[in-house]
Amino acid sequence: MPITTFPLPSKTRRSARFTGLTALVASAAIALTGCVAGEGSALAPEDEAAPAGEWSTDTLNIDFATYNPLSLIIKDKGWLEEAVGDDVTVNWVQSAGSNKANEALRAGAIDVGSTAGSAALLARSNGSPIKTIDVYSQPNWSALVVPAGSDITEVSELAGKSVAATKGTDPYFFLLQALNEAGVPIADVDIQNLQHADGKAALEGGAVDGWSGLDPLLSTSVATAGSTIIYDNIDFNSYGFLNATEEFLGASPDLAQLVVNGYEKAREFALEDPSATAAILAEVAGIDPAIATAVVEERTNFDIDPVPGDDQTDVLSVIGPIFVESDDVANQGLIDDALDTLYDTTYAEKADPSAVG
Repeated sequence: MPITTFPLPSKTRRSARFTGLTALVASAAIALTGCVAGEGSALAPEDEAAPAGEWSTDTLNIDFATYNPLSLIIKDKGWLEEAVGDDVTVNWVQSAGSNKANEALRAGAIDVGSTAGSAALLARSNGSPIKTIDVYSQPNWSALVVPAGSDITEVSELAGKSVAATKGTDPYFFLLQALNEAGVPIADVDIQNLQHADGKAALEGGAVDGWSGLDPLLSTSVATAGSTIIYDNIDFNSYGFLNATEEFLGASPDLAQLVVNGYEKAREFALEDPSATAAILAEVAGIDPAIATAVVEERTNFDIDPVPGDDQTDVLSVIGPIFVESDDVANQGLIDDALDTLYDTTYAEKADPSAVG
């Protein structure tokens, strides 16, 4: 059965309404995996090379996430394991959302983690010692959704209603921006802090009036439960950020460079073979290939400059003051300091896709 896809809006278009996906598909199920150790000859980037057959540490803890298809490609292809051989054990840890990736980074459970740019700024503003070392996508991954049959059609109609959103993630900040644009005080909305999958379940079960959702769960809910997108705006989504702890960058710049090299190889793969990328996403997320195809080809832009810079700062400069207004950050000074220190462009500037795989 055909599926309706949605073109990714240009940055000059402030908003776009999207109709529902129309395929009957299986509901999303998140697949977890544990540690993976690979074999092969050691390979380090030229500028950050360790002695032959040696790396700066024997363990690399890195996340993968269904909202970050490039991470799924790298994990599926085993490029990192091939590069480090038996010298380094690569532990893959799934992130269920940007907030979970930030928690794992702060706790030292992972060395490298993928979040929305807004979540990275929030974490840095609140003292988490992380650096953004690569920008993996410009996604249109968030939108405001209401249940099938709801009479809510405008953001302004959410006043006095309950809306699910995962605090510390792009959908949460998407919600705050949408309410602000519609002139609805945050205090007038009962925001239920639920993890993305739980928010989807709450929406479809009638426990909340709306959900600020995240793909691919968002598109799955539209397709399988008849949920309706009432507001969609790519400019309210921040970019996908790849972050690393300062401790890891100081101790293992060789592995940090290897990871970024892997991301740039995955970007090439995604651009050259979106169908294969969608197939990997569909398998890991447990969703219909048609929905995965829509997410990869129509709602995600991989063809961007991976070096964090002005484009990302422009978006975060708008989101930052909302953090203060919503009491997520104590003051604007913390936001400004975080923006000044968040990026480490070294690794993306030297990225070499040919150095892996």
